[in-house]
Amino acid sequence: MAVAAAALSTASGGALQYNFYGSSCPKAEEAVRNATVKIISGNPTMAAALVRLFFHDCFVRGCDASILLDQSNSNPQPEKLAIPLRGYDAVNTIKAAVEAVCPGVVSCADILAFAARDSTMVSGGFTFPMLGGRRDGLASDLNDIFGSLPAPSMQAQQLISSFKAKGLSADDLVALSGAHSFGITHCAFVTPRLYPAVDPTLNATYAAALENVCPQGGAGGTVLNNNNVTGPNVLSNQYYKNLGTREVLFTSDQTLTSSDATFNMVKDNAANPVAWMARFAGAMVRMGGIQVLTGTQGEIRKVCGATNSGS
Repeated sequence: MAVAAAALSTASGGALQYNFYGSSCPKAEEAVRNATVKIISGNPTMAAALVRLFFHDCFVRGCDASILLDQSNSNPQPEKLAIPLRGYDAVNTIKAAVEAVCPGVVSCADILAFAARDSTMVSGGFTFPMLGGRRDGLASDLNDIFGSLPAPSMQAQQLISSFKAKGLSADDLVALSGAHSFGITHCAFVTPRLYPAVDPTLNATYAAALENVCPQGGAGGTVLNNNNVTGPNVLSNQYYKNLGTREVLFTSDQTLTSSDATFNMVKDNAANPVAWMARFAGAMVRMGGIQVLTGTQGEIRKVCGATNSGS
């Protein structure tokens, strides 16, 4: 209840509303939740994948489900061609479950937002209300990604500026970075901190373990995430404790301890898990309000991978 209240009191979504489908599709959020829980029960790694899809979608063109569009005549180079992400099939499964309840009513953009919220519930053990009312965009262009997404090599001030450009604060940056406590990454994003010399901000013992997983000149497989205590599929504030011991994967992680604007929040999130949950919830809601389409803008897609025109 404390987490939900915090999210409600700090959210700013314009035309978005809580319980947006209360009249038009009362069982919409229940359908999303049931399908999401079933998917994650079968494959626990999908929780992190769905949260990451939501983040990528919102940061590129706003939360308009552009990340979900497949290649077509009108979208010859969609965003999904630029970065290998997981979870598209899961979103399609969730969409089908919602369409079975009330066809043509719930947007893919809202389904992605609700699924990210419900992934938090399954893997993090807390939940919060999520605004609804987003409409689906008609365009997706991989070129829009460049300059939009924060990179794992960024320093603190660059990250703060990246989030500020989307209307989010340094506190939101730190809170949402907690999502790096679950999921997996590729060695290609880790090896720049290992070779030709180990990044001095990286814990030496942890670096040696990473070198075993990601040898220099290796094929570039996957490496476990930042959560070396509670497991790769658990969303928690353990990430902030690992920042303190310098056992995190990316430059963009460790740099959060290099700035007073972010380090104080890192320490507080490490010490106060419930406070972090509230901050994460509020930041997720605020992120879900980035450049949304509402009212008669865009459309409600019949399927998430294509516009209704099919062009």
